[in-house]
Amino acid sequence: MRLRARLAYGLLLVLLVAACGDEPSPGRAGGGPAPAASGTLPAESPTAVTPRPPRAVPTRRPLRPLPAALPAGLHRTSGVRAVALTFDDGPDPVWTPKILDRLRAERVTATFCVVGVQVRRHPELVRRIVREGHQLCNHSWHHDTDLGRRPVAEIRADLVRTDRAIRAAVPRAKVPFYRQPGGRWTPELVAVAKQLGMRSLHWNVDPRDWGKPPAATIAARVRGAVRPGSVVLLHDGGGDRAATLAACPALITDLKRRYGVTRLR
Repeated sequence: MRLRARLAYGLLLVLLVAACGDEPSPGRAGGGPAPAASGTLPAESPTAVTPRPPRAVPTRRPLRPLPAALPAGLHRTSGVRAVALTFDDGPDPVWTPKILDRLRAERVTATFCVVGVQVRRHPELVRRIVREGHQLCNHSWHHDTDLGRRPVAEIRADLVRTDRAIRAAVPRAKVPFYRQPGGRWTPELVAVAKQLGMRSLHWNVDPRDWGKPPAATIAARVRGAVRPGSVVLLHDGGGDRAATLAACPALITDLKRRYGVTRLR
């Protein structure tokens, strides 16, 4: 009897211990999630995560505003009664050779405002331009219409880079002019060009051939706006220049008859 009593008492203790082990712990009150299984780490509490500081985003200096009027110091006439023809945005492998062929057939010379990236791609065309007696003009590295609004150091670097590309193609070539894409001039740009030995070349006749109007429209616009000593803006690069090419024969014939055609001085 005494042995049975002891066994019964021991069994009762075991049951009591087991019952106590199933009680929820203070950290699990209210039926919270069970602890992580053995061998795995519990997830960190969200309050323990330290947020990373925001990454600094580099900011560019704001561009300076364009002046209300064109700045002083722009070269806008041929300097004589005859008219000067200028061609922008080349050299282009399709249209520049055809424009050069037409000018040679008409026995006139022009000024080619060349873009640096195009010079690097087609140096042989720059050599032909010079070889056939035409003038060269720096037209920025990649036709940046906002170049004049940028810091002076960026303006200078762009013009110098383009000038070096031209001279790599034709080491002894003269580059007496710079023309700002879009005609978006600033006094700072004019000053930098002057410091580098280039005059800032603008225009006073723009037939807007960049919009690809018909050849007859291009010729009519030039005839209506041209005056003695005019500088005419045309394009041999930047897209399909078939209409400009087609306009050249009648246009050049008319200009030669009325005023003559000359290379810029």
